[in-house]
Amino acid sequence: MGAISLQQVNKAFGETVVIPSIDLEVTDGEFVVFVGPSGCGKSTLLRLIAGLEDVSGGTIKIDGSDATLTPPSKRGLSMVFQSYALYPHMSVRRNIAFPLKMAGLDKDEAMRRVDAAAASLNLTDYLDRRPGQLSGGQRQRVAIGRAIVREPTAFLFDEPLSNLDAALRVNMRLEISELHQQLKTTMIYVTHDQVEAMTLADKIVVLNAGRIEQVGSPLELYREPANLFVAGFIGSPRMNFVSAAAAESHGAHTVGIRPEHLDLSTTAGEWQGKVGVAEHLGSDTFLHVHLDGGGTITARADGEFPVSHGSAIWLTPQADKFHRFDADGNRLP
Repeated sequence: MGAISLQQVNKAFGETVVIPSIDLEVTDGEFVVFVGPSGCGKSTLLRLIAGLEDVSGGTIKIDGSDATLTPPSKRGLSMVFQSYALYPHMSVRRNIAFPLKMAGLDKDEAMRRVDAAAASLNLTDYLDRRPGQLSGGQRQRVAIGRAIVREPTAFLFDEPLSNLDAALRVNMRLEISELHQQLKTTMIYVTHDQVEAMTLADKIVVLNAGRIEQVGSPLELYREPANLFVAGFIGSPRMNFVSAAAAESHGAHTVGIRPEHLDLSTTAGEWQGKVGVAEHLGSDTFLHVHLDGGGTITARADGEFPVSHGSAIWLTPQADKFHRFDADGNRLP
């Protein structure tokens, strides 16, 4: 079991409130991602769940039992941090086994768990090496293996891929996703990278200034953002917000359209402009278009679309793909 419930959980450091009040349900076996900009409170919230920070108010339940005052070691959770925190003088085997040794587990059972964790993470051939002989991705897998052997109720990941280069981030993201499919254990993952959130999560929790802006599946948040903050944060490139005149014609205070929902032409269309920066990514090209009426809009084009800097271009938004928001920034039906 790995159900986690937060009921009116809040946190303040002195007079500074960082988590005003949060209610959240994480069901057994879910992969939940906390995402938001730097300073939004996502790591603090994870540390409250882990017991590494004391709550200022509210209740944390794990599998139905009140764990608010339970020390971290008794919560049945395993945490993987941004830094690997490996012991450089120990082999990979001893690093993975260390929490089991501290818990006094039988040596044979400990080795069985270590071998199983190493096999699931493709570390079997590296068990006798020391961390200094491993790549960054391999070291992070060792840190994850150290969490796996504890057989926790849930895994907590605090930006575990931040120290890796772009290629390793992609590989480790896939490996963590595969690991979740194998273990079927609850995972809560913190990141500021919304691409990681979209590709990993069963459920995303979007945080802003300590408050939950929206909770839902990646596609729910992408297709039906609850407000302007979520609309602008989820999606890469971000949603375009068009002029007040265009918004008024749609009966809204603000109107948004995603880059892929603009039809492009070099001869005719609804909005005319000139191509500024063109970001060529191979299969896709993202065009930053300076509209004749003012403002810049991003459009997604085929990688072979025949334009360059300064080219005239026409954009036609797909009529059923507009997102409408009121004066308070909330989504309109």
